Amino acid sequence: MTSPHQRPLFRPSVSSRLSIAISTHSAEAGEAQHEDGEQIDEEIEEIRRYEDFTTIDWVQDAARAQLQRRIQKRKEGYYVRTNWRRKLWLSYDAGQAWIVISLIGVCIGLNASFLNIVTEWLSDIKLGHCSTAFYLNENFCCWGAEDGCPEWKTWSTVWPVNYLLYILFSILFAYTSAILVKSFAPYAAGSGISEIKCILAGFVMKGFLSGWTLLIKSIGLPLAIASGLSVGKEGPSVHYAVCTGNVISRFFEKYRKNAAKTREILSACAAAGVAVAFGSPIGGVLFSLEEMSSNFPLKTMWRSYFCALVATAVLAAMNPFRTGQLVMFQVTYDRDWHFFEVVFFIIIGIFGGLYGEFVIKWNLRAQSFRKKYLKQWAIAEATFLAGITAVICYSNMFLRIDMTESMEILFHECEGGHDYNGLCESSRRWHMVTSLTFATVVRVFLVIISYGCKVPAGIFVPSMAIGASFGRTVGILVQALHEAVPNSRFFASCEPDMPCITPGTYAFLGAAAALSGIMHITVSVVVIMFELTGALTYILPTMIVVGVTKAVSDRFGKAGIADRMIWFNGFPFLDNKEDHSFGVPVSHVMNQELTVLPSTGMAIREVETILESTEFQGFPIVQDRNSKLLIGYINRTELKYGIDRAKRERTIPPTSRCYFLAPDQTQTPASTVGMTIASSRPFSSGSSSLSLDFARYIDPTPLTVHPRLPLETVMEIFKKVGPRVMLVEHRGKLSGVVTRKDVLKFQFKVENRENPRDDSAEVGREEKLWGIIVRVSLWLRRKVLRQEAPPAGERIRESDAQDGLLDVEASSMDLELGERR
Repeated sequence: MTSPHQRPLFRPSVSSRLSIAISTHSAEAGEAQHEDGEQIDEEIEEIRRYEDFTTIDWVQDAARAQLQRRIQKRKEGYYVRTNWRRKLWLSYDAGQAWIVISLIGVCIGLNASFLNIVTEWLSDIKLGHCSTAFYLNENFCCWGAEDGCPEWKTWSTVWPVNYLLYILFSILFAYTSAILVKSFAPYAAGSGISEIKCILAGFVMKGFLSGWTLLIKSIGLPLAIASGLSVGKEGPSVHYAVCTGNVISRFFEKYRKNAAKTREILSACAAAGVAVAFGSPIGGVLFSLEEMSSNFPLKTMWRSYFCALVATAVLAAMNPFRTGQLVMFQVTYDRDWHFFEVVFFIIIGIFGGLYGEFVIKWNLRAQSFRKKYLKQWAIAEATFLAGITAVICYSNMFLRIDMTESMEILFHECEGGHDYNGLCESSRRWHMVTSLTFATVVRVFLVIISYGCKVPAGIFVPSMAIGASFGRTVGILVQALHEAVPNSRFFASCEPDMPCITPGTYAFLGAAAALSGIMHITVSVVVIMFELTGALTYILPTMIVVGVTKAVSDRFGKAGIADRMIWFNGFPFLDNKEDHSFGVPVSHVMNQELTVLPSTGMAIREVETILESTEFQGFPIVQDRNSKLLIGYINRTELKYGIDRAKRERTIPPTSRCYFLAPDQTQTPASTVGMTIASSRPFSSGSSSLSLDFARYIDPTPLTVHPRLPLETVMEIFKKVGPRVMLVEHRGKLSGVVTRKDVLKFQFKVENRENPRDDSAEVGREEKLWGIIVRVSLWLRRKVLRQEAPPAGERIRESDAQDGLLDVEASSMDLELGERR
């Protein structure tokens, strides 16, 4: 027989090891002493609940899920002859996923309807009110009227008063939204797409999908949009949809205790969020597949489709706009396009790619400045931005109104009475070009400084509004060119005495280009824009524009703003879309400074010291510290639970010995007299000492790789299989451990070496800008409060201005803390 202290040098391959980890380990964990073992497993499961700011180990999660199913079957008498109640319960259990998906879809649809109605009313209340019913917005108050109605009244007949009230309403809405976020749910700030991508990949962020976050996001989002800030609701729609799915699924034990099944639900919710935001169920499913999910099997696709279908059906039944449309900017085109317009489509596509890279670059710099200097003044910053936006935008008719309403106007054809303040009049053409160009430039600047402030904020709609205004400008210029030289050979395909150019389609294509450029998505954009218009004839132009945008975006950058925000916040996320070629083995990346536990003879006092002094999420088990012959692996949660459980049952002396032998190796050491280790109990006592046995908590087959295995293969294992940690061993001896964070550190190091950056100039500019802001704020404060200037020689240092900064950067939580192994 093999001695418990000997271990064969041969170890199974990675694939066989995975199957062992899922089947053998879970099977061995509870065969003996079923009742006691099941109680232990359930208690560990309750304690574990996936520690905050760690990555879920999907291999262990699958093993625990299988074990939980076996425990549940024993409890319910699975092997006993079933009756009709049992059959009914099995039917309910089998269909539980569809019940949960249906409930979630209904709630998402109802929430989206509520947000649409409230947002439209709050946006209009800044300009006036309905004299017959104060709760009606302008469209409902003047239902059926084309150019306003007597029932809708502005706040005053004097325009400066209206201007002042417009600014005050904007400031009030932004202040309310920001203070709600800071006081009750910091996670409700921002878009949430970056964090949800990491959560779907296995990163745990407790509270990000909580009920409080859902409530504050749903209340703060309409306020933030109505404040006039250059932010949108489409990104936050994904966040509140996923929050809805998380909250509802927690009422069902199947999803509360299984992260893999919960991930399926959350992926479906992300699709439903995009579906209700754009009125595009198929586009929502493709968006979840293309952008959100790192793991998207066929079962998840079908559930995502069903959830998006239910949510969209509820939204259509609610009919929030009372027009039969799911979104405000839904239009229909009945005029065909011409091949000579491909030249202008390419120009729009180039603009989309350049816009995306320009905004991503400068927005990240703005985010860096905000994170460094403005954390304490998150509420003041959002309020100030809303005030400045209102001051600038009131004078421009395309900036003054809500962005979705602006897109609806820009998308429409000129025929059919769709004229807005002379947008379609030839006599006002150059005025409109100037106004649209101004709106495009100003909106780009406002998006850069507004996206990321501490209110619920998305970037989809602002980007689409920018693309629409640019596209409409191009369309008007092309129309003017055609009217100037109608007989040119370039326009030979145009029919005489018939409208040839449709500027609204250029706005539509510009919106698609900007959305593709900022997010680096392609297929889902085409489908979303097609579902918005229902125009089959414009699928090819949309594909051309998005293809050009993609080519330009890939030339200047490699990821959209969601992925760049993940990098900026330091989340441990490995992108499936990236291909790497490092040419080094995993031994170049692994961590060799190890904290290991010898399999026998370690005092309980030493184990507790290790737990207190380290934050590692697990510890390799070796035969002894000298040989480092690998025995297994134990998670921190199981180890701490085993110690606490033993202490609850009796007093444990600090000198008690711990044994970390795999279940099949649990034998009494030959050198120990009067000591028996019983795997069914956490401890055993002899005549002179006490020993603790942690055999049942050991993973005897941890995922291991060879030191010479290429790093690219290790990254693929992390992406596809999803372990939290991999052990590196050579001929049975432990060489090191590697985590996602180790791989990402090496990746960033290589990228910085290949593309070195000198940030000193940028830091200097940030410090100068901060100094100007401090001096201006102090000057304004003295003017407002009529205070005297500070004594000569008194200066405010930047360090003083930053004292007491409160970190409400809930989306990042400074991962310099690190993903604990």
